[in-house]
This record gives sequence, structure tokens and C-alpha cells, in this order.
Amino acid sequence: MSERHFLDSHSTKVIGGRPAILGCPLDVTSTYRTGSSEAPSAIRISSDSIESYCPFLDRELADHPFSDLGDLRLAGKSLEDKLNEIQVNVEKILEQRGIPLCIGGEHTVTLPIMEAFNKHFGKFVILHLDAHSDLRDSYEGQTINHSTVMRRVVEIIGHENLIQFGVRSGTREEFHWIREHGVLASFRPGLENTLLNRIAGRPVYLTLDLDILDPACFPGVGNPEAGGWSYNLLERFIKFLAHVDIIGLDVVELMPSVDNSEMSSITAAKIIRSLLLIC
Repeated sequence: MSERHFLDSHSTKVIGGRPAILGCPLDVTSTYRTGSSEAPSAIRISSDSIESYCPFLDRELADHPFSDLGDLRLAGKSLEDKLNEIQVNVEKILEQRGIPLCIGGEHTVTLPIMEAFNKHFGKFVILHLDAHSDLRDSYEGQTINHSTVMRRVVEIIGHENLIQFGVRSGTREEFHWIREHGVLASFRPGLENTLLNRIAGRPVYLTLDLDILDPACFPGVGNPEAGGWSYNLLERFIKFLAHVDIIGLDVVELMPSVDNSEMSSITAAKIIRSLLLIC
């Protein structure tokens, strides 16, 4: 496990009913840019540059305890063993009644996390924020990678429990699947009640690929796609999440090395601060 911890973390052990940060530095199947394994460490370092108080939410980390369990040691292991390591450690958090907040790493980390959640929860909704649908059945001869992760997740939780936002890139087959199953939704101020009705009181898991943001404001990702969400819209979405029952979260696909300004890492830290405050 790493020694550096996120801003104002209260413990290195799981606190029941509170978020527990777990670094999952997986970077095996990335195909355009690599370096997402550096993200958990970069986010922790960048958290030193932000305040513990969030004026948009009017909440302070000192009033919202959380733990930082450090990073998993995944180097030198096979992809299968890395995914199993993530699943086992998420299960440990859930067994202690914690709320996992996993920091990737590539988006493939969501698959073992969902395997763990499927053992501990009944029906829940997964909100998927991403520029890409990640719904391919296979990619470059692999059925488990960053481009197929949500197709594998759907096989676990069912398509009726998936709601996607921000998707603006994918194959013709992926978009046909999206339209057939009606998983893509819109979000803007005023649509909160519509989304609440769709969630229908079920527990919620959030998987946030940072490339949902427009690369004009967040360039540090593996596969940037023009035309994404503004930071302000993402902030409003996070504020909306304060009204639902969040059981877990992951934040993935930061590539610190492609943004020398460090603005992407700092923004990612700020996003995680907000997520900690609404759990």
C-alpha cells in the first residue's frame, strides 16, 4: 500500500458507513495512451493544493470522515490476478460496511468491483459517466479490457440497471445496442426528478470516466473526445447524487503525464473531494 494519503483522510482503516479510498493502479489494456497507473498517486499529491471545504456543496471534509487505504500492489501480476486482487479488496471494504471509492487506473477496474458488489447487494443502479460507451463485445481479440468493460458489467447486473451519460463515441453496433436497450440518458438542470424516478429508490453505484469532461477543460485522459461535459455540469450532477443512496464509486482514466500543467490531476482531486462529501 502507498504511504501518501488523500487530503484530510481520517484513517487508514475502513470506517463503517463511510467512504474508503482504494487506489487501483491498473494499466494493462490501454490502447492509445498509457499511464493511468500513476493516477492514484498523482491525485493524492494534487489534493494538497485544494481546500477541505467545498463552497458549492457548503460542506467540509472535517465533518465527513473517510479513510484512505492506499494503493493495491498490482505490478508484476497477470491481468486475471490483478482483477482478482481488486475484487477481494473491495469485498473486504463491503464486509466492514464501508463505501468503496476506487481510484483507477483504466476503466477495466469497474468489472471486478461489480463482481464484488453483486455478491453483497441485490438490485442496484449503475450510473456510468463516460465519453465512450465501453460496450464492445470484444476489442483487439480481448473480451476483458477498457472498451468492453460495460458490456461485461451488464452481463452481471442486467441492462435494465445501467444508465449512461455523456457518451459521444462508439461503434455503430454499440450505438445500436444503446438505442435498443434505452440506457443513454440526458442530464441538465431541471431533469433531476426525471432521473430520480428512473432510479426508483434503488441503491446507486457511480463509475466516472474523467473523459466525460470536455478535453478543453480536462486534457489528461487516455482517449480525449471533444464536446464533453463542462466542469460546472459535472458539479451539478454530483450535487444531485447527494439525494440518492450511494453504495460505491470509482473514478478512472486520469493520465497525469499528458497534462504537464497538473490541472487535470488537481481537478480530479477536487471531484473526489466532492464525491467524499456527498456520501
